[in-house]
Amino acid sequence: MPLSGVAVGLSGIKKLEDKMGLEEKLPSGVLLTTVEGLAGYARKNSLWPATFGLACCAIEMMASGAGRYDLARFGMEVFRASPRQADLMIVAGRVSQKMAPVLRQIYDQMPEPKWVLAMGACASSGGMFNNYAIVQGVDHVVPVDIYLPGCPPRPEMLIDALLKLHEQIGDTKLGVNRKREVIELEKEALLATPVTAQRGLLR
Repeated sequence: MPLSGVAVGLSGIKKLEDKMGLEEKLPSGVLLTTVEGLAGYARKNSLWPATFGLACCAIEMMASGAGRYDLARFGMEVFRASPRQADLMIVAGRVSQKMAPVLRQIYDQMPEPKWVLAMGACASSGGMFNNYAIVQGVDHVVPVDIYLPGCPPRPEMLIDALLKLHEQIGDTKLGVNRKREVIELEKEALLATPVTAQRGLLR
């Protein structure tokens, strides 16, 4: 009886070894990739967000960095107080007209490449604050890479948005390919229907 138990245990270890590690699957330990793929892998796994909490969404952003949700699992635990050391701006909360120039200045001080996440309904579209004091979408001030809806969005939603941003960063082109991609995206944006011309259930 003990011998059969040992045999089962060894077979289980063998199965575990078969499933472990990419290096076990590589022929002669050699892995081929592109420079863009390697750069994208490094960038997406070492994002340093700038601390830019403006309203209640910032509480959820702080919670996502705490022990229960632990953004450190994705290499993002270092929230930087200096924009010159950050490459991701999470705009968490409503942006007033007075804060908009400050937001733009901080964005301009961030080194390239940089990304922006609009967290919550207020940052994405002005939310419930449809008045003259609040910017109706932070994309009027800085280019936004990903929008996160919710009022406020839970930490799980923020982590999901960040993982989607990771995929986007991993597929980012470099050099001439990046310039071509930017030109194509700008053309698409110019051809899109303006918000004022869109008609929905409320118009």
